[in-house]
Amino acid sequence: MPDILPAEAFQQLLVNATPLIDTRAPIEFSRGSFPSAVNLPLLDDSERDLVGKKYRAAGQAAAIELGEQLISGPLREQRLNQWIQFVSEHPDAVIFCFRGGLRSQTAQNWLADAGYSVPRVAGGYKAMRQFLTETTNRVSHTRELLVVGGKTGCAKTDLVNRIAAGVDLEGLANHRGSAFGRRIDPQPTQINFENQLAIRFLQLPFSDYERLVVEDEGHAIGSLSVPVELFLRMRQAPLAVVEEPLAFRVQTVLHAYVNVNYSDFLAADPPTAADSFSAYLHSSLQRIRRRLGADLYQEIEADLDEALRTHLQHQDSEAHKVWIEKLLRHYYDPMYDYQMQKKLHRLAFRGNSEEFLHWVSRLKLKRNQPLPPAQPCL
Repeated sequence: MPDILPAEAFQQLLVNATPLIDTRAPIEFSRGSFPSAVNLPLLDDSERDLVGKKYRAAGQAAAIELGEQLISGPLREQRLNQWIQFVSEHPDAVIFCFRGGLRSQTAQNWLADAGYSVPRVAGGYKAMRQFLTETTNRVSHTRELLVVGGKTGCAKTDLVNRIAAGVDLEGLANHRGSAFGRRIDPQPTQINFENQLAIRFLQLPFSDYERLVVEDEGHAIGSLSVPVELFLRMRQAPLAVVEEPLAFRVQTVLHAYVNVNYSDFLAADPPTAADSFSAYLHSSLQRIRRRLGADLYQEIEADLDEALRTHLQHQDSEAHKVWIEKLLRHYYDPMYDYQMQKKLHRLAFRGNSEEFLHWVSRLKLKRNQPLPPAQPCL
């Protein structure tokens, strides 16, 4: 492997999840990096700040001299040993800094002096980030899309994940895309979300599938935003609407938003799980209080309280179906029906999950290939 990896190697690095040593400061890493990167900085946040001030005041040579003073002796050995340990565990590791300059070059030289040959990324984080941004823009402009819509609880995300060319935006965003969509683990940063999305695009088998399948999303998924170019294409793409009975949808919501979430809280911290889970459901309901109106909010809140008592005392979650059904009937379904009226001109399919999967199976998902005839739209 060469000492410096050019831009032509970026796709292989990222798709193969090559172990990456990010030598930037922790504050830089926290804003965004790559899924296979670990932060083993040359300079910590305070050291980076001091070196940056010296660079602006006295130039590069003075900044380098200060950096060498700050990370000499035992501290130098400590950071070098961290890199050596990682490289020993991951012999294919690659190193980078912000622009592929002094920090990664210094780390590379120290490792070489210790007997370890580790390549660094030409252009560093900035070049790889630009490559991924350009990937998303290129895919958004050149690939056809099929958008999967349907009322809340139709298990659209599960359907997208069963399709080879499916891209699970909610999974990448770690959010289910509604007021109740928050997961116990935090969402990634916007940059990490965008990076992971672009890598997913690179992983897709475009030699066989050139029409991507995504779920019908708003511009925001929780606190994150779908990249603008992709979102604009989603708003114009053919729409496949999945329809399921209310009982099916209530059961889907019960499983995903109640049972799975409660299990997550239990796994994270059993002693606080009940209180944390109750707070999660109440805060989620609170987010749409004004839209529900005072009377309906109070009614659903009372149903939720009763369901939580039954659930937490008797480990029986079935009582949640009462408030879930009311929320679907009186809030989510009317909102969906209103929004759907604006999308009817894009309708390519309408049917249940099984019919949808059969319809999609007839697609090669090739670019510019006509979609098969839709089910009758009643």
